[in-house]
Amino acid sequence: MTTNQGLKVSNDEESLKAGVRGPTLMEDFHFREKITHFDHERIPERVVHARGYAAHGEFELYESMTEYTRAGFLQKAGTKTPVFTRFSNVVGSSGSSDTVRDVRGFAVKFYTEEGNYDLVGNNIPVFFIQDALKFPDLIHAVKPEPHNEMPQAASAHDTFWDFVANNQESAHMIMWHMSDRTIPKNFRVMEGFGVHTFRFVNAEGVARFVKFHWKPLLGVHSLVWDEAQKIAGKDPDFQRRDLWESIENGDFAEYELGVQMINEADEFMFDFDILDATKIWPEEIVPVKIIGKLTLNRNVDNVFAETEQVAFHPGNLVPGIDFTNDPLLQGRLFSYIDTQLLRLGGPNFTEIPINRPICPFHNNQRNGFSRQSINVGQVSYHKNSLANNTPSTSTAKEGGFVHYAQKVEGRVIQARSESFKDHFSQARLFWNSMSPPEKQHIINAFSFEVGKVNDRNVRQQVVDMFAHVDFEMASIIADNLGVNRPTGQQSQVTASSPALSQANTRRVPQTLKVAVLIGNGFDVDEVESVVRTLRRYGVQFTIVAEKFGIIRSKDRFKVRVNETFLTTAPVLFDALYVVGGTAENQGKFNSDLIYFIDEAFKHYKPIGVATTGVPFFDASSAKAGPGIVFATNNADFSKMFVQAITQQRFWDRDIYQ
Repeated sequence: MTTNQGLKVSNDEESLKAGVRGPTLMEDFHFREKITHFDHERIPERVVHARGYAAHGEFELYESMTEYTRAGFLQKAGTKTPVFTRFSNVVGSSGSSDTVRDVRGFAVKFYTEEGNYDLVGNNIPVFFIQDALKFPDLIHAVKPEPHNEMPQAASAHDTFWDFVANNQESAHMIMWHMSDRTIPKNFRVMEGFGVHTFRFVNAEGVARFVKFHWKPLLGVHSLVWDEAQKIAGKDPDFQRRDLWESIENGDFAEYELGVQMINEADEFMFDFDILDATKIWPEEIVPVKIIGKLTLNRNVDNVFAETEQVAFHPGNLVPGIDFTNDPLLQGRLFSYIDTQLLRLGGPNFTEIPINRPICPFHNNQRNGFSRQSINVGQVSYHKNSLANNTPSTSTAKEGGFVHYAQKVEGRVIQARSESFKDHFSQARLFWNSMSPPEKQHIINAFSFEVGKVNDRNVRQQVVDMFAHVDFEMASIIADNLGVNRPTGQQSQVTASSPALSQANTRRVPQTLKVAVLIGNGFDVDEVESVVRTLRRYGVQFTIVAEKFGIIRSKDRFKVRVNETFLTTAPVLFDALYVVGGTAENQGKFNSDLIYFIDEAFKHYKPIGVATTGVPFFDASSAKAGPGIVFATNNADFSKMFVQAITQQRFWDRDIYQ
């Protein structure tokens, strides 16, 4: 291996740092060449996070954080800061589907009075690698394979799993990747994380390590895999459509911002390195302090001008927030701005309206592609006397950004701290924290993903690797893949973190979607009372029938049809209400309605059955049991149906009976 200049490379695993836990050095020419080439590989869309969708909103602070940070927007309770938030898939192209199994980006730009602050994170709190030097390798492995440009937006192929098996620092992230977290139901029920360890610094110069969390007020909910695949075909814009329509309807997306903080004196008191991006700080050990709320309340006016041209960068800070020596973060500080120079046509991308700060900005930067500012005067340098040394710098007391004066010592070296070398303890912690249905979903995901790998040796390597997480899990996967059972020994970690399981998340009925399956001659009483209850609890409903137009009850009451069995699908709804009736093509009507019931039942969704809907339910393969609510002789039907809708999934349902 050589550089592009022909120089032999001695280390392609670790970037050059000042000490094994020190900051990455700009003199690491190999890292800069490698990441620069990677950043410029694809034009014009983003190399990663190409498929994105965004919205405007505001962040409101709950309580003053003056004790911890001097960041201006975090000083006074009630302060509201304009924001722009972009959600995205990582792997696929801009034209790929929303609901593929993938990590999701969760990036927030705060337009503060001290300048723009970007919190650029994901919906998973850890990452695949520990050092940014490995990032091009990771993405090369997970992107479509170069010899045939397949598969699109998928990790289920040889090169990705070959990378995983040979870079075992990815073990923890892969457990998250195989979990339900990578197929979120929509952006409004998706958790967000800053991933890296940052610093809060207060006015006295006292620093604390900090991690950031976004917690959705609707709870954290996911699709099931079969459902996600079908939605990709039925509506590839499913998640972006949900965000757009929810905001248009006034059902704004809301997330609370939480922070975990560790005193500098406690940096080494844990059994994991707090600077390791493949590790979490378990919430049971380091509690999350909720400090404010993000509300997304306005859709973009133009997707290209805003969503596509927005430029996030983890180096966009405000006074009171600073970096740590996390080597993955250190590399991102170079990579993001380097990428934007190519994508957005040069160094003036900050003048694009979506990227402009709301506060005044002055400096001596001039010219370049797409320059919009018309600077006047003869001076464009510092220091000067011709313009009274303006623009002038500011002291910390005047609001100037001053880097935290951390002590750094050590030899200039390419190495990794010994404290980064435990790859399986937290992967085991994650497994221990899952509910039985979640564990089964992880096994199924491994079996599907690695089942798409053609090389049997790679399959065997993956099974052997994840035996270190859980031997029984790996053995089941081995049987499913037709390879040898592993012989290794699993991690001995017995701890769990209940906060990691979606079984423990919040559940509310608001904004959930119900398909009312109906035909002519329906009983108006069966529909009116249920619809009234759904409205009262904020549940949305869609009238689905044979064809568009008007259908009439047996009393000639009229209902307008919103969708037909042809134009929509059961996977696009959270629940069904089966009313039934008559249609011009009764056989087709019966078949379509039964198909909706079968699909909802298979995906563990609640189904309400009106008295007139019972014959259709009986004709389906669905059976009475958890989440099936009948109206017949049930005075509390509407209330019980809403309770079932709120539960969302009924994992104890036997869908194979």
